[in-house]
Amino acid sequence: LNCSAFDSFRFLIKGGLAGAAVYVAYDQGLLGSGTEGAEALRKAQAALPPAIHEWTSYLGWEVRAAQLPSTPKFDFSLSDSWNKGVHTVMSALSVAPTRACEYTVEGWKYVKDLVK
Repeated sequence: LNCSAFDSFRFLIKGGLAGAAVYVAYDQGLLGSGTEGAEALRKAQAALPPAIHEWTSYLGWEVRAAQLPSTPKFDFSLSDSWNKGVHTVMSALSVAPTRACEYTVEGWKYVKDLVK
């Protein structure tokens, strides 16, 4: 394989992995509403320890429960965080014309002081 064929092959692999990741996120409900995302997170927290145990036993590794880190606990609401972000953006957009006018006036004053 020449260099450009290798780069093209690598690009196709990366694109396929990215597409698969987006599909899995969509299929599991991570791209839906906040409640769907929270439910998908609960499913993942329930499924992750048995899956790790199954893979380690399949590979022949002996892993004790004390060696595995506990699943992280998230104590926030995804929908509340999303709503807070929307409110913050809308608040910033609502005062943007006033702030732009104030900054323009201050800029003109600064330029006039420089010219004097």
